[in-house]
Amino acid sequence: MTKFIIRRVLVAIPVMFAIALATFLLVQALPGGPFDTVGQKAMPEHIRELLERRYGLDQPIYIQFFSYLGNLLRGDLGPMLRSSTQDVNDIVAQTFPVSIQLGLLSILLGFIIGIPTGIIAALKHNSVVDSAATLIAVLGVSIPNLVLGPVLILVFGVWLEWLPIAFWGANPPFTLYFLPPLTADFWTHAVLPVFAIGTGISAGISRLTRAGLLEVLSEDYIRTARSKGLRERAVVVGHALKNSLIPVATVLGPLFAGAVTGSLIVEQIFAINGMGRRYIQSIGAREYFLLTSLTLLYSVLLIIGNILVDVMYAWLDPRIRYD
Repeated sequence: MTKFIIRRVLVAIPVMFAIALATFLLVQALPGGPFDTVGQKAMPEHIRELLERRYGLDQPIYIQFFSYLGNLLRGDLGPMLRSSTQDVNDIVAQTFPVSIQLGLLSILLGFIIGIPTGIIAALKHNSVVDSAATLIAVLGVSIPNLVLGPVLILVFGVWLEWLPIAFWGANPPFTLYFLPPLTADFWTHAVLPVFAIGTGISAGISRLTRAGLLEVLSEDYIRTARSKGLRERAVVVGHALKNSLIPVATVLGPLFAGAVTGSLIVEQIFAINGMGRRYIQSIGAREYFLLTSLTLLYSVLLIIGNILVDVMYAWLDPRIRYD
């Protein structure tokens, strides 16, 4: 397993280089530039040239790219082109914990709802409970958070006035520990956006859990366990559930990256100070370095998630080995 992880990390290096190159070229190909306007007015030509010279944007594209890579290897993600008080490192330090908390809480909600629902649906196969759980799962997968988010805001924020609808993580302290703080203000702000993302995740996990458990329950070793007189709970929890979760583990890596990257729209809807919202803003502002760095960061999360999936495979099924 250790050798496998090392190989995966080594393979990820040229992949990250290709992603960085493609992103850098595509960002530079966007029409317009970061210094085209000041407010609603066009920036004077001589001032624009001075700013481009200051940030090296007047250099050939290959020089800009390798200069960015050199700074990246030193841990410098680059400057903010439209801010003299912050650089990209500061923006990531402020927004990364918020996005990670949002993604982890959404996945946690998905597992808390999805796995029990999938188990109940499988054990009550072809019953009213199974049909209801399947219908709810289909609705959860079908309704995008682009629609669900505004509906939650309208119902729970505007009509009922139960929960705040915006400005989660306005000024979060940077920490290496991404555990959510135990404060009422945090949780009241987190409920709606976490539910907006976690609903779709829980629906997908429920469907996978149901399908996996139904398949495992028909295996010979399950019939053998039942013939020995084991209780149904022991058969399901001790023998069937672990193997039935392999399909869920299959999507765990992309699920984590998707929960973080999928928060692009949700963070914009709820005005959350996370990476997704800054990512969208950086496109309109032509913040080349921020846009490239956040794309690389999202790619790293996806690669780490896929490696964790492979590790979990071996834990769930000892027959799986990586030579």
